[in-house]
Formats: sequence, structure tokens, C-alpha cells
Amino acid sequence: MAGNGGIIGPVNTVQAAVSEVITTVTAATPSAVTLAPTTETIDVLVVGGGGSGGTVNPGNIGGGGGGAGGVRQINCISVTGGSALGAVVIGGGGVINSYPGVNGGQGGPGCNSSIVVGCTTYTSAGGGGGGGGRPATTPAGIPSFSGVAGGSGGGTAFPAGGTAGGVGNTPPESPPQGNNGGASGATPNGYAGGGGGICGVGADGSNYPGPGGGAGGAGLNIAPLFPGSPITSVGGGGGGGYYNPSVPDGSGGNANPVGGGGDAGRSPNRPGEPDGEAGTTNTGGAGGGASSVGSGSNCGGYGGSGVVIVKQPSKNKSAPGIWQMNTVYDFVKSDNWVQAPSFISAVGGTRTEDGDYAIHTFTASGPFNVTAAFGKPAVDSAADYLIVAGGGSGGQGNGNSSGGGGAGGVRASATTYTNGGPSAPRTACVAAVTLTTQDYSIVVGGGDTGQSGPQPNPGTRRGTDSSGLGLTATGGGAGGYHNGGGGPGNSGGSGGGASGGGLNKTGGAGNTPPTSPAQGSAGGCRPGTPPDGTAGGGGGFMAAGANGQPPSGNPFRVAPGGAGGGFPNAFGTSGENCGSYYYFGGGGGGAGSQDTPAPVANASGGIGGGGNISTCQGPGPDAAGTPGTANTGGGGGGNNNDSYPVVSASGGPGIVIIRYKFQ
Repeated sequence: MAGNGGIIGPVNTVQAAVSEVITTVTAATPSAVTLAPTTETIDVLVVGGGGSGGTVNPGNIGGGGGGAGGVRQINCISVTGGSALGAVVIGGGGVINSYPGVNGGQGGPGCNSSIVVGCTTYTSAGGGGGGGGRPATTPAGIPSFSGVAGGSGGGTAFPAGGTAGGVGNTPPESPPQGNNGGASGATPNGYAGGGGGICGVGADGSNYPGPGGGAGGAGLNIAPLFPGSPITSVGGGGGGGYYNPSVPDGSGGNANPVGGGGDAGRSPNRPGEPDGEAGTTNTGGAGGGASSVGSGSNCGGYGGSGVVIVKQPSKNKSAPGIWQMNTVYDFVKSDNWVQAPSFISAVGGTRTEDGDYAIHTFTASGPFNVTAAFGKPAVDSAADYLIVAGGGSGGQGNGNSSGGGGAGGVRASATTYTNGGPSAPRTACVAAVTLTTQDYSIVVGGGDTGQSGPQPNPGTRRGTDSSGLGLTATGGGAGGYHNGGGGPGNSGGSGGGASGGGLNKTGGAGNTPPTSPAQGSAGGCRPGTPPDGTAGGGGGFMAAGANGQPPSGNPFRVAPGGAGGGFPNAFGTSGENCGSYYYFGGGGGGAGSQDTPAPVANASGGIGGGGNISTCQGPGPDAAGTPGTANTGGGGGGNNNDSYPVVSASGGPGIVIIRYKFQ
């Protein structure tokens, strides 16, 4: 059973600048999309309905966040011009489940969305429901606390005690249509996990006493991909619920603002409200989990319904040569004729084309020669850019764990940047660069080579700067080297993480030297006592590296690197792919000590090419951490103490990408 289905009819928007036709279907229809006579290929986005959040009984901590509906984008589907597409099904969002005498039930699953093109049906699965919070004495046979599998999986509720969330990408698709839900806290009274989203797993709920439920997995900003559609983001997971009266300011599971996921009950965005927030209609966003407040049972939020979007690429005619008058008249009459202005012409790097745009990708330094720049209007002389410096190396573990390397600094124009990643968007407006006829020098920074032997504390190692078009991105700082008493991380575009073994060592400063908006984030520190313990993760473009932890931590966690930022796939084929975005600038993971248990799932580099840590269990020397991914500016993963004198992991080289309109 599903509810919250779409009620808005098809919306057709013609984008005059590029003459793309965007059709957004929000209600089921036998045939909602009729193709233009000149159409040869189409792009399709199919989003399933989101799952609802889990419900709780009085006295339970919180219900799990629902999983987002599956998100699939299929590009360049061959079609016959002038034909109509087949049936479109819009999946409804999951409804709230309850059970006789037990109100702490799992959230309901979202329903599938689909579209028929020719003889092929393209389907995205509905999201899984969040786990239900209920007393331990619940009679046998009542559904469990666990999050449910689906397009993205639902988060698991208390009192499941560290049980993993529902599995995402169910049934499996390539590329994946979603991610797993988060686990509940591992200790008694642990809080509920967030539901998975298309660009991120649901965060685990924390242990008692807080801070609270896990955040929903990140959704995807689709505005750059389907301009003019009334739907701008899809696939956000729901937040996990909580309740702790002694921590009134503790955070509930807030869904990422992108993607339509609902906040949990009693989250900072819903003060005093125990019911979970509903997912946004026609986004596939999931409902937030309920929190246990007061004497009554509280409900999870409904899931948001799905959506189907079809883009018909432009077939405008604007070419030199001889045209017959009747041919020109036919194009003008059909509004399919664009007078050709003079655009930019340039050479350098590896040149590819994306519609009316040329993309020059530099993985090594070289010239960028602009031979003509006659844009009319002026916007047609503007170039978007992505400049990523080389990442810092992971620290050397001489007797204890070492910090993850910081990511290389990232400079990008606002028109290229998207917040499709797991962190909040940059808010500053950064203009594209107006090109002039000249030769530009492009420098691609190399990653910091791995460290060997004793290093100074504090050190100055970092990746090499990248530059172009009058802008510079600074290399990432290396991870802290352990030399008897531990060492801080090095500063740079993003800062390196502090080494373990020392007390109260700081991570390296990010955004050094400062730019606006910031080109990176700080590395994680190594706080508190006693000595030993884990090192800090390297900072990423979008988020600071996680802090290290004393050996008394429970459960013992290794600090992941900070997350990088997401950019449309037109800006390169390097990086880590998520949906339609590539990620750059991920920090390296901080390493564990010899006393650290086997690495857990989050002991990794940040999305965007950050390197993973080395294995951290003896006896005997272990391998070095994983290098940052090439041409992402990712920081290298840290080494543990047993890996000395193995050379630490190098940072990933940077990249420079320039994009402009050429026709």
C-alpha cells in the first residue's frame, strides 16, 4: 500500500538558450510525452517513491528514517522523432504502518516508478521503510526494528543495538540507484539510524546519551541536468528519531537539504514535534523517523512520491554554408533556427564536446591558447572552471598512527559547482572567467610524495599548487607524523590530520592561504588523554576530517577523511562517480594504532579520491595507506605504527578543467 502520490500534471518547459525540452511527469499517465519530429535521443530520470519513517511507542528512543526512492538516470536513449512514449507510472510514497496493540511499526515502503520507451521499461524501486521502535516485550511475529531494503534502505531503530540498516540498491542496478540505511546505536538506548539517499548512506544513530539520531543520506541536485523542471532535487533519506530530555540541544537526524528527505521528530528543525516530517512530494524523499515524547505513540513521516523527467536535446540549426530558402523558412516556422553568433575558439589539453560546450581537461601542465573570443552576448565569452591542487600525503607512523593527508584546494565557478555531495552547498557566488584572445598557462599540481624517515613537527609538506585563468588552488597539507609525542597536521588547501600518540594535537588548517569561498577544510585533531589511539582524518573540500579518538573509545572508530565536492560529469571522467556527478577533493583517512580493532566501514578516505588507511592489526609490518586517487587532489591515507619504515601514501595529483560555449 502506498500514499502521497503525485497530483500535478505534466509540465513542459522550453529552454530558449539551449532549446532543450524538459517534460516533468508527476502523475501516472498512459502517454505523457510526445517527442519532437527531430528528436533522435532522450535523457530520462526515474525516481521511485520514498519510504516512510518508523513509528514508536511511549518510552522508545526513536524510529529509523525511511530510505529514499531509487534514482536512475539513463542518457542517450535512441527514439523515433514524432512518436509518443509509453506508459508512465509514478510511485507513491510509503504510508505509516501500525500493528494491533503495538504502535512501534516499521515504515511502509515506497512504490516503484517507471517509463516505457519503445520495448524497454525503465524502473526505479521504492525506498525501504524505517525501523520501528517498540518495547522489548513485543509479541513474536511483529515486524522487527530493522530498516527495510529498497531503492535506498531504511534506518534501523532502537533497541536493535547496532544492527545494520536496510540494504540499498535493491534490486541491484548499475550504477547503483541508492545506498544503505544507517545502523542504530550499539549501546543500550542507542538512537535510530537515518535512511539512505542516492548520494550517501544513512548515518548511524549515536550511542546514549547523544547527540541523537543519524542524518538521512544525501540527495542529488538535478537542476544543472534538467534546467527548467519544477523539481530541483531528488532522493534524500529521512532522519533517524531520538529522545533525550537531558540533552535538549542534541541533534536529531536531519536529512540533507538536497533531495526532499524529511527531518526526524524532535530534530533541531522540528522542535517540540515528535512525529517525523514527510518527504517532499515528487522527489522520492523519505519520511523522517518518529521520536518518543509524551504519553502517546508517535508516527514516522510519509514518504514523498516519485517523478519521471524526460529531456529532449536541442536539434537547432546554426551552421555555415548554403541553405535553400524553403529549408530556412521551415526551421524558422518551427522555432528551430538559431542565428549563429561568434563564439570562443581554443586549443589545449584534451578537448571533448558536450552539446554546444567544449571541455578542455588538463591532467598535466600545458598551454591553453584562446584564438578567438567574440561572444555575443558577453556570457558566451565566459568560461566555467574547476581547478584542483595536488593532495597531501598521509603521515608516517613511527611508533604510532599517523594522520590522513589533506585534499588539494578546489576552486570552481558557481555555474559548475553542485551540492550533490553529502555536505551543505557553498553559498558564495563565484563568477565564470571572461576569456580574451591570449595564451593562458595551465599548471596541474602533483600530489605530495609519501613520507619516509623522521619528519619535523610541525611540518610544512603539502601537495603542489594548481593554477590557470589567473586563479590558484593550494596543495593539501600532509598528515601529521608521529615522532615520540605525536604531531599536528600540516596546513594547506585542506589540512592534514593530526597523528595519534600525542595529546591534544591539532589538525592542519584548511583554506590556507584564505580564499572566498573556502577552497578546503581543516584536518581532524587528536584530542584528550591517554596517549595512543587513532589519528585525525585529512580535511576535504566540503568537510573537515574527523577527529581521532583515545583508545578508550567505544566502539573504537578510525577517523575518515573529509568529503570532497560534487561536479557535473561534463567536468571530467576522473574522480568518484555518484549519480551524475564526479567528486574531487576528498581527505585521506586517519590511521589506527596497533591496539585498534580491525578497521570498520567508516575507516576510509572522504568521497572525492581520499585514500583509505592501512590495515591496523599486527603482528608485523602492515602496508602503507592507500594513495589519493589520481587527478582528484585526494589526500593519502595514514599509516599505522606497525607500517614503519614503509613510505606513507602519496596524495593524488590535481586537475584543471575549462568549459565554454563554442557554437
